[in-house]
Amino acid sequence: MAKDISRRRFLQNGALALGTVAVCNVPGMRSVFAAQEERAPVFFTQDITPESLVKVYSRVNRNISGKVGIKMHTGEPHGPNILPRNIVKALQQTIPNSNLVETNTLYKGKRFTTADHRETIRINGWDFCLVDIMDENGATMLPVRGGKHFKEMSMGKNLLNYDSLVVLTHFKGHASGGYGGSLKNIAIGCADGTIGKKMIHGAPDNVRYELWLKGEPFQENMVESAKATMDHFGKKIVYVNVLRNMSVDCDCAGTSAAPVKAHDLGILASTDLLALEQASIDMVYRLPEAELHDLRERIESRKGLRQLSYMKELRMGNDRYELIRI
Repeated sequence: MAKDISRRRFLQNGALALGTVAVCNVPGMRSVFAAQEERAPVFFTQDITPESLVKVYSRVNRNISGKVGIKMHTGEPHGPNILPRNIVKALQQTIPNSNLVETNTLYKGKRFTTADHRETIRINGWDFCLVDIMDENGATMLPVRGGKHFKEMSMGKNLLNYDSLVVLTHFKGHASGGYGGSLKNIAIGCADGTIGKKMIHGAPDNVRYELWLKGEPFQENMVESAKATMDHFGKKIVYVNVLRNMSVDCDCAGTSAAPVKAHDLGILASTDLLALEQASIDMVYRLPEAELHDLRERIESRKGLRQLSYMKELRMGNDRYELIRI
């Protein structure tokens, strides 16, 4: 009897082993066990300085080449929390053949028209290099592979002019997204103001904010939009989150942004979008309660963590990461 039990266990274990080997050998599939062990590298520095930004970027820029767009958020005029110009300028000047890229807004603020947007760029000090407003000359459609809401997304037409994309993001709260990291920066920020942003927000023609899509459906729309840009650039896209001046409000709020209660945490960079966003959220959630409270309420009341879970469902990265301090 004991021999029979041992034999059965051996055959079962052998079958499991063969099954594992078979999975490993199927083209396009990875071993479940290998996937469990893999961790995406996320590079981190506590110093928010030009030198530190350049250093952390240098750890992820291996595939960045050709004409390079640096996607950042220009913000409304005189926004108190936008990224320091000196660190953005330092990064841009170290990347050959690069310039800043942006798109116009859906809401009727000071970046709604190209003319107003260019004036805001001047006011906020981003005119140290070319800023390409990518939807100035119209839009283009990019495919959304595997999406359940969209088959394609409307993007600023000039996005097609770039070989690589560096996503430089001020990580903070957001009125609709709960938080705005690198995903939001490309999801909303690459979509053109006339069509794409309207698709993501589910905005009716009157563009009244209170009628825009909210909660998990909006988060999923953002993720699918971001996937279109991510898939377009393939390995030639990297992500940098600057965890500084983290108000619960986006830089879209300009001078009316809520006061900052959280202390600055540093700069994170990765070639893996999900790993970067997960590491950023984990770091924020370790803040002292008095500093975290408002940010957490903003994130969770808007179902912002759905960004992470839906990215994982769409296989847009690895939520297991290794934080590497530099």
